[in-house]
Amino acid sequence: MMNEYVVDFVNYLTQTKNYSVHTATSYEMDICDFIKFYNNYIGADVSLSDLARADTICFRAWLADRSRRNLAHKSTARALSSLRGFYKFLAKRYGVQNNAIGLISSPKVPRKLSKAIDVADVKQMHDAIREIDEREPWIAARDWALVLLMFGCGLRISEALSLKNTDVRGRPDSLRILGKGAKERIVPVLPAVLDAIEKYIAVRPFGNAPEDKLFRSIRGLPMSPRMAEKVIEKLRHYLQLPDYVTPHALRHTFATALLAGGADLRSLQELLGHSSISTTQLYTRVNMSEIMNVYEHAHPLADSDE
Repeated sequence: MMNEYVVDFVNYLTQTKNYSVHTATSYEMDICDFIKFYNNYIGADVSLSDLARADTICFRAWLADRSRRNLAHKSTARALSSLRGFYKFLAKRYGVQNNAIGLISSPKVPRKLSKAIDVADVKQMHDAIREIDEREPWIAARDWALVLLMFGCGLRISEALSLKNTDVRGRPDSLRILGKGAKERIVPVLPAVLDAIEKYIAVRPFGNAPEDKLFRSIRGLPMSPRMAEKVIEKLRHYLQLPDYVTPHALRHTFATALLAGGADLRSLQELLGHSSISTTQLYTRVNMSEIMNVYEHAHPLADSDE
């Protein structure tokens, strides 16, 4: 019964709010989790009028149920945010009013900062990629270009994979990136990153049309986020690196390097595409003396020969 309203909301997120499919799907899963709980809670299929009548006891019972299922506080905080967004949508689109949802506090989530990857480990990835993908040199070139792009420009996986051939044509000294919430930013590109991208394009067997996505799968399709995650997973296992070595850790390493090199928080906020300075301020918690022993310049790739 509620499915049509959930689908309507998901379409609103992707078509009007310009949310990624991945983000919209997360919202959908969170909302469906609540509806499933609410169905059992009232012993019947939930209707719009039922959603309007839901009270604080009901919402807190749902949060308690998630706790009993050992779901992480961060996941539950996100789920509650998704549900609030759904209720706001229902109020605007269908006139469903519920004040109780606004009285529920989100679970406290400790804000943790990812660990930076040692620069030496990033450099080892170059040879590791060539050995892992020795039978497919163009895949090796692709993976190294992707690693350098996330490390050298501080891009999210989705941002790196959204780039088209036209975005890198002519060795631009900066990239126009469309980040979360359709927020646009300009990111400088180091020569080492452009060199890796050019080497990849030169050996890539397909996907050469101007509007094609830059990074392609082994079958010629646009590369998916999961494929990119697997690239780093293979490198982590091959080099026996810690579990915190992930695609996001490459972005984090970029941020801590620039901060250690003297970048101010506002500039770093713009480069990372953070909507709030408070998110960027997390990086100031890093042990700066330790960072300075690793980074000699604002970014290690500035003097790279690769």
